Amino acid sequence: MLETLSLFLGIWLLFLLLAIYYLSQSSDGSLSRHFRDSVSEHLSAESRAKVLLREMLSENQYQQLIKFGYLEVASPTFDSRVYRIPGSGGLVKVYERGCAVMELCLQPAEPLPDGDVVVMHKLMIEGNEQEYLQKANHFAPGIISLRCQHL
Repeated sequence: MLETLSLFLGIWLLFLLLAIYYLSQSSDGSLSRHFRDSVSEHLSAESRAKVLLREMLSENQYQQLIKFGYLEVASPTFDSRVYRIPGSGGLVKVYERGCAVMELCLQPAEPLPDGDVVVMHKLMIEGNEQEYLQKANHFAPGIISLRCQHL
């Protein structure tokens, strides 16, 4: 099973590399120019997101995100609740008195850089926690990761 999966991934990667090569070889260069522009735009969005993230977080929050890969935001409504926002996508984990009580899934309608998503969660929690909780999909703690282990 593992060998078959490895072979499939290897063939898929080879196909992807060949597709990129052939697209970059168009006669007028329009596809390769479009591809370069798209990559440049993505990198620019990522750079702007990092700047915004740095501006929106305190030094301690930023260091926590860099060191641990998540940002903890205290609930403005519930005294013992903390939201743990992942820095690179994934579910927001909710802790009460240090114990995981639920995980939340809330994504923007359009793809955004990771830094913008972190800022989005932080501002929504701090600005209107009740609306944030209403919009998010709720899961029992660890249930999503348990499901993924069996795939």
